[in-house]
Amino acid sequence: MAAIRRGSRGPRTRGRGSPAEGLLRLGVLPVAATALTATLALYTTLVAFGNITDFDTNREFVRHVLAMDTTFQDEDLMWRAVTSRTLQDAAYVAVIVWETLAALALLAGTALWIRGLVARGVRRAGYGSARRATTLGLVMLMLLFGMGFIAIGGEWFAMWQSSEWNGLSAAARNFMMAGFVLVLIHVPSPQWGGPDAGPRD
Repeated sequence: MAAIRRGSRGPRTRGRGSPAEGLLRLGVLPVAATALTATLALYTTLVAFGNITDFDTNREFVRHVLAMDTTFQDEDLMWRAVTSRTLQDAAYVAVIVWETLAALALLAGTALWIRGLVARGVRRAGYGSARRATTLGLVMLMLLFGMGFIAIGGEWFAMWQSSEWNGLSAAARNFMMAGFVLVLIHVPSPQWGGPDAGPRD
């Protein structure tokens, strides 16, 4: 009876893990990178889509920031103001184009992360392409919100002085989110796989 009992247990446990172990396999860096890249890709896509379909709302924001008409009106700063509607609208269109390109890069990065996750069960695939596409999209976001909104809008055009047209909090939040994901996808770890067990493959 003991021999029969031992023989019957083997096939039940061999090669199988508990449900908890299956869930823990999802808690690895490649899965986190995929989820966070997808989140930012969706967010950036919706932002760009909203600016395209509801063009006038944020155009007013850009116009007021560049015109500096709700700042302290300090004469030592007002020479920086851009009051030409043509230049204001050109800047706004440039922002939308930049957002759209960043969204496309992050969507491509998401697709490549997913492809890498699926392929690892079949062959020894890496995440180099996914990391490069995601890095491009994230750096574009950080340039937009860090250089564009915080540095140029906040300091050069004194957006920090305006209580009505002030996007510094949102820009800082977006900048930090992109920066966090950028650091995460470049953290060296055996979880990435590959010959060097680091972020490159």
